[in-house]
Amino acid sequence: MTDTTGTPTAEIGIIGGSGLYEFLSEAVEVSVETPYGPPSDPLVIGQVAERRVAFVPRHGADHRWPPHRIPYRANLWALRSLGVRQVLAPCAVGSLRHDRPIGALVIPDQVVDRTAGRVGTFYDGPPAGVVHVSFADPYCPTGREIAAQVARAAGWEPFTEGTLVVIEGPRFSSRAESQWYAASGASIIGMTGQPEAALARELALCYTAIALVTDLDAGIDTGGGVTMAEVFTIFKQNVDRLRQLLFELVAALPAERKCPCPEALDGLATGFELP
Repeated sequence: MTDTTGTPTAEIGIIGGSGLYEFLSEAVEVSVETPYGPPSDPLVIGQVAERRVAFVPRHGADHRWPPHRIPYRANLWALRSLGVRQVLAPCAVGSLRHDRPIGALVIPDQVVDRTAGRVGTFYDGPPAGVVHVSFADPYCPTGREIAAQVARAAGWEPFTEGTLVVIEGPRFSSRAESQWYAASGASIIGMTGQPEAALARELALCYTAIALVTDLDAGIDTGGGVTMAEVFTIFKQNVDRLRQLLFELVAALPAERKCPCPEALDGLATGFELP
């Protein structure tokens, strides 16, 4: 499908690595201009289970964007401008608990933002003015429920609740930091979940995080600490299974949104028209 300008459109967006979309049928690359600069890379639109899906590689296809420099606003704005209203966000995380082992799948229900210096809102001054969007429950309840059902049917044993703490990066945590986050009640830790989730809410998008545990964080394990090579190795070992899960989840998402997410901006004067 295309819009009035002939640009391909999509209904579901996936923000993830390039290895997740290599089997798309009828894939086409689309460059999208946004008020916040270009997204991480041109988006790829294709067909999955008769659903139109837009993919954006969070770190760029060549993994050039570190977590603190990812153009989060451009990525979310580009997806919405192509018609996307439901977003799936696979990510690699560390575990802060021994009962969330390496290779586990976690569908978090809460997030703690420990980032600093990232632009975390679309409403940072004129013409938007002051806009306060509710973020008590950061993730789409329908997306989380369906993700859990699909994961179980696919042979996973997903953890269907848990708090994701998002740190600035790109360095990993010290042992003391890990222990502090664990003591506060968080169960997994990553570097990309914020401001991504908050920006999705500000655009009234459904956003579902799907976290793959790739390591035990430094304060939880007594070994040498987390390494980049370890994270990449575990993710690579699971990417085919994760991709299949995402494709099955795309097919299972509802065509009509009946969750609270579309109403996130109701009654708020945003000061500009969303795409």
